[in-house]
Amino acid sequence: MKEEMIALWAGRGLSLIFVLFMLGASVAPKLLGMPVAEETLAALGWPHGYAKMIGVIELTCVVLYLFPRTSLLGAVLMTGLLGGAIATQLRVQNPLFTHVFFSFYIAAFMWGGLWLRMPAIRAALPFLR
Repeated sequence: MKEEMIALWAGRGLSLIFVLFMLGASVAPKLLGMPVAEETLAALGWPHGYAKMIGVIELTCVVLYLFPRTSLLGAVLMTGLLGGAIATQLRVQNPLFTHVFFSFYIAAFMWGGLWLRMPAIRAALPFLR
């Protein structure tokens, strides 16, 4: 029972870090129309005008992730989005560990949080038998 509570709170902590990072560093700049969002996307080869749409997609995934009944769906959709970010970073030949793998690091927090806070996920994806 104690281990379950520790796992639950550790998972909530990892999930909170993921959610706060996504909202503060990715979603907000895009939805608030901050120049850095369009500049960053332009440097990656995205045409002007996609920041808001990507921000809405990110926000939708984060909101789905927040609610226990839809958190798995949110994580799966966000994984697809992060995979696209990895492909974009690869395409422009950015550095591997700082740029290309950054989305993987974010996904590790997201999935780690989900794995720790949901026993059903731990049962479906066990590290040990």
